[in-house]
Amino acid sequence: MGYKLPVHFSTSLICFILFMNPLFVYSELQYPELYYNYYDDTCPHLRNIVRYNVWQAVRKETRIAASLLRLHFHDCLVDGCDASILLDDTNTFKGEKNALPNKNSVRGYELIDSIKADVERECPLTVSCVDILALAASEAIPLVGGPYWHVPLGRRDGITASQKSANEQLPSPFEPLANITAKFTSKGLDLKDVVVLSGAHTIGFAQCCTFRSRLFNFKGTGKPDPTVHSSLLQNLQSMCPEGETQRTNKLAPLDSVTYNRFDHMYYSNLMNNSGLLESDQALIKDPTTASMVNQYSMDRFRFYDDFAESMVKLGFVGILTGENGEIRAKCGSVN
Repeated sequence: MGYKLPVHFSTSLICFILFMNPLFVYSELQYPELYYNYYDDTCPHLRNIVRYNVWQAVRKETRIAASLLRLHFHDCLVDGCDASILLDDTNTFKGEKNALPNKNSVRGYELIDSIKADVERECPLTVSCVDILALAASEAIPLVGGPYWHVPLGRRDGITASQKSANEQLPSPFEPLANITAKFTSKGLDLKDVVVLSGAHTIGFAQCCTFRSRLFNFKGTGKPDPTVHSSLLQNLQSMCPEGETQRTNKLAPLDSVTYNRFDHMYYSNLMNNSGLLESDQALIKDPTTASMVNQYSMDRFRFYDDFAESMVKLGFVGILTGENGEIRAKCGSVN
């Protein structure tokens, strides 16, 4: 099918795979229904199809890497990894696409649909949309400088979605750390995963409405959030003027230093009071999370290792296997 990548790209990914082998062992021990070579016999070109499409997309727009990662995260944190975030509204349910954390914000649906169409031509009704989504995230991040992680496969797609669940279960940038942590622990994740997965904000952008409350009248004080670094504050106030609601869709980089590269600068920004979101900067206020932030700010490779491990854990949240769920023909609708 012509899904061939440059030799240097394929080789680098193979090296990553070999390096991350312990995570693969961990995955199979925890969930014997999922394993790395699940589709080797039924859809042997799957990874190349996903890899090629993601590679092409990132070449055109670096930002899509962050979008794919967020799409996977928002899927898994709402009633489990089941590709429910991809479902359009129907007469029987309101889906997650128009939930407050996702509407006019989450991106990448068209790319996943395109990958799914290619996969269906090669292997009809064989590969789940949720597995494609998980693979796409893992393929995107190395292309912008981040780690590769194993994706054990064999998940099945859900047959419903819930806007209400998305509104309730997804963390908000305005929530205190305790609330966000509770949402993570309810999914089998922990405080370390909160800090590590927050590091995904080393790439991507946020709308003015997600941080404007820090810029002018923080918690009713009539003053900006005192923890925002002065130079960052001036830039953000200029970008998102007070009361100018027409510009709420304007974007600011989550990491103003290296916003197109996945690295550990996010944690250095927090140490310098330059975190964009209130929920990000809150990691410095708690002694336990502040210690982890400090460690990751000094050790990129430790962050990469832990990020890969947390992404593997995330990919097991609420999965459907066996006879549960289905393999959708199209990701936007149930069969």
